[in-house]
Amino acid sequence: MSKKFKLIKKQGFARRGELATHHGSVQTPVFMPVGTKATVKAMLPEELERIGFEIILGNTYHLHLRPGEKLIKELGGLHRFMNWKNSILTDSGGFQVFSLSSLRKMSEEGVKFKSHYDGAECFLSPESSMQIQMDLGSDIIMAFDECTPYPADEKTAQHSMELSMRWAKRSRLAMTRSESLFFGIVQGGMHLELRQNSINELAKLDCDGIALGGLSVGEPLAMMHELTRKLGPLLPEHLPHYLMGVGTPLDLLIGINSGIDMFDCVMPTRNGRNGTLFTSEGTISIKQAQYTTDPRPLDPRCQCNTCANYSRAYLRHLFMNNEILASRLHTAHNLHFYNQLMVEARRSIEIGTWESFYAERFALYSKDNA
Repeated sequence: MSKKFKLIKKQGFARRGELATHHGSVQTPVFMPVGTKATVKAMLPEELERIGFEIILGNTYHLHLRPGEKLIKELGGLHRFMNWKNSILTDSGGFQVFSLSSLRKMSEEGVKFKSHYDGAECFLSPESSMQIQMDLGSDIIMAFDECTPYPADEKTAQHSMELSMRWAKRSRLAMTRSESLFFGIVQGGMHLELRQNSINELAKLDCDGIALGGLSVGEPLAMMHELTRKLGPLLPEHLPHYLMGVGTPLDLLIGINSGIDMFDCVMPTRNGRNGTLFTSEGTISIKQAQYTTDPRPLDPRCQCNTCANYSRAYLRHLFMNNEILASRLHTAHNLHFYNQLMVEARRSIEIGTWESFYAERFALYSKDNA
């Protein structure tokens, strides 16, 4: 069994657990807000902590380019730099480099690319990605991988997966910071057998956790859900399971029901800034004219500060006038909603009511994906 992850309760494939990091315990299933550039957009770290978040994300690629990991290390590490006292997971930069398709050149050694800021030439390898994340002082360090594009035929996906597995081995050897945990990343495109081979290879590396990468990269939603359902039960039971870059409330429910413990996505923050808000009654687009004179809170069941103090009419007024406060109030609500979904999921697994909880929420959130 992992010394860092404790499996407390299971109901079907759904898991209730606890992950220990250098900066405290993380209760799972958990949603992790994305703080790409050392900030979760529109939110103070103190506000995130009050909502109940125990872990957030930072990003190797962006922090390496600006302001640079050496500066952050000199200033006491990423936790002190951004005033966040709890756990931090850093993405290795592989996905961001993948998204720079016209600006990168891949080789066995690593990836040469041009900065999207100023065009400066840069290079990332498994070794440099690990060093950047160690300099940042990350609690959970992700292996450097190639994110397989969609669509990819089996031959292309196999070549990509095998490269990622070679890079995973190099990443593991280069990751020497004892205070940090190391997570491997499963690749293989949409091909189940390749994914299984990737899982088998990562099992040899003494990982502290295992992640599913290369999903939510343009494939049909039904395909992503099907692969999640098939892959979740195949992951090593003693390790925490992380589904990267996913997603909607429905995605999270399906993930938990398939054995996933950890999630991240920009959706609650990005959608909040764009005026799309998650509620217990379904998704609301606050720009709609019907909310112009609506005195009700966004969600009558929500206990967040936004719902306790502000009407839909006021929120629409702020949004339609491009007021900064709209982004803050919307983001705070959406993040509270996501965190509360995880709180309730954990509780339902603990008391043995997960199946009914899942069925009820699945029916509700499926309407938003119809």
